[in-house]
Amino acid sequence: MDLTAGNSQSKRVQDLSQNVFPFKDTTVLKTVALYGANASGKSSIIKAIRFCCKMVFESHKHNENTTYNFQPFKFEGYKNKPSSFLIRFVSNNVEYEYSFSLTQKEILTEELYYYPNNRRAKIFTRDETIKGTKSDKYSFGTSIKRPLDVAENTSNKTLYISRASQMDREIGKEIFNFFNEKFLLQYYDFNAISIEALFVSNKPAILEALQIADSDIVDIRIKRQDIPVRNLELKVPSTLTESTAIWTDAIQTAIQLFTYHKAAPEVAFDFDMEESGGTKNLFFILLSLLDVVKNNKILLIDEIEASLHTSIVEFIIKMFHAGDSAQLIYSTHNTNLLNLNKVRKDQIYFVNKKTDASTELYSLFDFKDFRDNMDVEKAYLQGRFDAIPVIDDSEVNLKSMLHG
Repeated sequence: MDLTAGNSQSKRVQDLSQNVFPFKDTTVLKTVALYGANASGKSSIIKAIRFCCKMVFESHKHNENTTYNFQPFKFEGYKNKPSSFLIRFVSNNVEYEYSFSLTQKEILTEELYYYPNNRRAKIFTRDETIKGTKSDKYSFGTSIKRPLDVAENTSNKTLYISRASQMDREIGKEIFNFFNEKFLLQYYDFNAISIEALFVSNKPAILEALQIADSDIVDIRIKRQDIPVRNLELKVPSTLTESTAIWTDAIQTAIQLFTYHKAAPEVAFDFDMEESGGTKNLFFILLSLLDVVKNNKILLIDEIEASLHTSIVEFIIKMFHAGDSAQLIYSTHNTNLLNLNKVRKDQIYFVNKKTDASTELYSLFDFKDFRDNMDVEKAYLQGRFDAIPVIDDSEVNLKSMLHG
């Protein structure tokens, strides 16, 4: 998957200039959609990206008994072969190229390069298959202070970049923070404090977005309560053989949201108890999206249309296109979005399961004979791009299924 924009100068592409943003001499896509049949591999692609990211910000916690949470391809002998991941990304205006390979039990290789002056330079490479000391397995550029100290503290269960961040190395922290703060693997999992902070800073935009999305909510107010809580804790002093139980006091923050509607602006509705599931879902999605788009982050969503109307999904995508350089990668079955008046050909990817059960990923941009004035939705549903289910729903088959 490549979010670098394809080279096209057609009139329709020029009309969609808001769908891209510049980075140095490159044009970059703001959104990319994955289309394909059920069980074609769309979710596997999303899972692979999520696993790659989570390894960076979690691997420093791994112990000797860790088994990595991914499933290699089980056919054609691949189950016993290493899995490899590579991502190129930009952080603080510098491009990085990061890769690693591993089995379910150990990391085998790891590499990080960057382009500080538009020229590729090595930060470090690692090859655990080489016998010998850490200095035999690792090779370093000049970007990391005392790099071998980090290597000596990096086991074959841990990514070097994760340990470098933990040991306060600047580039290690840079990479860690990108994956942990800029690359969001799903909508936020909110608590009371984060809801309050994001709502207070985005209230006008949230109300405007709700109204654009055809909600009749004209105001939302928040009430905060700090509730004293007593906890019973078990203390086991090292000098005593018996444990002691003590009470500790803490403060737990709770919030309550109230909504006010166009028909009766003075009447308060309890958001949690009286609003519809769709309204509540949209509110929390908007909290996530406004932070992502305003702060130029990257969001990864599997099945973006889940519990959302088609027009709301289009609204979400338009939010990214109206932003500066935030990016959205999403899977979907919503064929209404296959409209070349709204998205470019290089923003549409197809996922297809081949006869050997492996998944291939390719872009509509790869079909050079498909012109901008053709109907993508119709062509997709006709199977021109392969990535649809082949269903024999003849009357004979259906009666056989139902009646034996």
